[in-house]
Amino acid sequence: MTVVDVHAHLLLPALHAEVERRAPEGVAQAAALELKRHGPESQRISGAMVGARIPKLTDLTVRLADMDAQGVDRQWVSVSPNHFYPWAPEGLAVWIAQEANRLVAEHVAQAPDRLTGLGVVPLQHPSRIVECVDDAILGRGLAGIEISSFAGDVELSDPRLEPMWARVAELGAVVFLHPFGCSLDERLDRFYLANTVGQPVENAVALSHLIFAGVLDRHPTLKIVAAHGGGYLPTAIGRSDHAWRVRPEARGCEHEPSSYLKRLWFDTVVHDAGALRHLIEVAGASQVVLGSDYPFDMGLEDPAAFVRAAGLDDATTDRVLGANADALLETRVRA
Repeated sequence: MTVVDVHAHLLLPALHAEVERRAPEGVAQAAALELKRHGPESQRISGAMVGARIPKLTDLTVRLADMDAQGVDRQWVSVSPNHFYPWAPEGLAVWIAQEANRLVAEHVAQAPDRLTGLGVVPLQHPSRIVECVDDAILGRGLAGIEISSFAGDVELSDPRLEPMWARVAELGAVVFLHPFGCSLDERLDRFYLANTVGQPVENAVALSHLIFAGVLDRHPTLKIVAAHGGGYLPTAIGRSDHAWRVRPEARGCEHEPSSYLKRLWFDTVVHDAGALRHLIEVAGASQVVLGSDYPFDMGLEDPAAFVRAAGLDDATTDRVLGANADALLETRVRA
């Protein structure tokens, strides 16, 4: 059996340096926003943590050695979300996306039997997304794209994203939903709440936009993988069902919201065996895929061991560890 980790990150220092050269004011404003959202203590600790893990984020030899130690046969590699640059103007944003796609493709091409790459799109500029989808998948041979939970005024329910959903569905591409930042801003600037609470909130909000807006009704073959186990949504989905039943403005989707969990995929970065079992119960054994958030400290150091220790039956364990991820890639269009 092949063990597949769908949630592993890559850092692109040269890309960031060029963005900083081209738009220093934008980078400075984004850094100020991150400081506001996380607070100085967390920013200091995170800076040291990331600095110590630069080899894991950039060096293929280190990555492969860590995969071997974890018993992971294949990683899906996506950029660290700080490479989304949601503030970037249109021309720069398109260049960033296509340059990131090139660099991810180059990284995974060094070990094509071990790595699968995901590209980037300028979510804040909907009219330019489809060309970047094509660049990633048809131009660079990547398996899909990574997107944030929102970008500027663009929520995932935005009608301007309809061409993106249609195109990725047509190509059989994966969409990996990974938040960058949290719209609650300085309310979460202590105790690392911006990550521990903010990330699950962002996942839940983004998925709710998709579900309640009927995106999954209009595009039933979409393959969306949510990081961090989908955040809080799977554990509180009953409230969404109740709203759908009693509130007319919550009837934008054809069926109860809980039914759509079985049409989404979720990674295993939930940090608790009971939460993993509940996720499998509400979404189905076919909808959960192994993830680690490699190599960050909020990830799983030994993701396969976490799944094996969760008390699942052997068939479910095998599906989560690799079979489900492999199935997601079976129907994709290749460059």
